[in-house]
Amino acid sequence: MRTADILGVDTVRFIEPDFAALTDSRFNGVLAATKSDEGRLLLDEHEEPIALAFHGSDGWLAASFLCRNPSVALIDLFESVNGEIFQEGRAVWAGAVREYFSNALVTTAQPSMDDLNPRRQGILKDLIDGIWGVSEGEVCIDCCCGSGVGSAVLRELGYSPLSYDNDEFLLSRGLFEKRLRPEETMWIDARIASRYLQPEPKGIAIMAGEFNSFNQDMWERILGELCSITRATLITTGTEKEAGLVREWGTSWGRTVSLQENPADPLYDRWVCHIIA
Repeated sequence: MRTADILGVDTVRFIEPDFAALTDSRFNGVLAATKSDEGRLLLDEHEEPIALAFHGSDGWLAASFLCRNPSVALIDLFESVNGEIFQEGRAVWAGAVREYFSNALVTTAQPSMDDLNPRRQGILKDLIDGIWGVSEGEVCIDCCCGSGVGSAVLRELGYSPLSYDNDEFLLSRGLFEKRLRPEETMWIDARIASRYLQPEPKGIAIMAGEFNSFNQDMWERILGELCSITRATLITTGTEKEAGLVREWGTSWGRTVSLQENPADPLYDRWVCHIIA
């Protein structure tokens, strides 16, 4: 569902330039300084504000509060203009906001080259099915989703992916190929994923790495963030050494970690770490 439809307007722009900026409270002040004659306040199912939109000379301009709170100045502005209050489920609004920013991303980010091995999707499907089985809509986070092979597999198995990566060109390729869906996809820094996502039952990080002395701390933080918002986490690596590091990290986070080899994939997902809270 389009954000404009939820807000009851024809078109709307967001004050935030991209999805990652939804945590930045500086945009509260920018929106509060706009000259407006009409407003829209969107509440979720718990009567919490999740968006404000104001009409001015350039049309409707909105801010989303999925990842931060509105300021007093914004509430005062709404009360000073001709305003209407709308209500929508938080999950529905979140999907619409992801869709808005994903559609904006594909207009500016040239898709990367598609180098997906066509056999990999089937191998990955067998791997996840063998460990978790199929689902009836359970949410599964896809960390560092790249161009979306993991998300496509999750969807085939009945899961509902929430996908994120910091590479806009890979995301653009995944959206172009329809392995990623706009309403499920976020362009964010995986090191701070918990600022954007609520805890979910499951999560994957497919082909994590390659780890080296320069990026090892970064990967530890990325995977730690993923584990902090999931109860069961599936992480694959290309080498046994990398899998051993993941096992060490998982144990240090107080998780139970099992490690197994996946000989069906000799390159990408050869080693599998299953981490349980």
